[in-house]
Amino acid sequence: MTAHILVVDDSASMRQMVAFTLTGAGFTVTEAEDGVVALDKAKNAKFNAVVTDVNMPNMDGITLIKHLRELPDYKFTPLLMLTTEAGADKKAEGKAAGATGWLVKPFNPDQLVATVKKVLG
Repeated sequence: MTAHILVVDDSASMRQMVAFTLTGAGFTVTEAEDGVVALDKAKNAKFNAVVTDVNMPNMDGITLIKHLRELPDYKFTPLLMLTTEAGADKKAEGKAAGATGWLVKPFNPDQLVATVKKVLG
């Protein structure tokens, strides 16, 4: 079964790059432009993993992760942060919210695929 991944980023070009990378690795990808849209999509479909930006309008990635962790379907789902934020404070905040892992932009496509495969088991 192909893993279905939700990619969340307010930058269309970044979403396209991540989607292109993951689709090329054989994953099915759904895109969302912010946390509000992503949360709505997550409530209506079950994703095997979520890759989200941190800084977005309407709802940021850390708030999105907190909300996803409150949903029974997403208690154990891998939630990855993909962000320009590399600071320890943000990482700690992400971990506290329930983030599974942290990737820094600009991302390395091979590393992104390897990380997603790793968290999916």
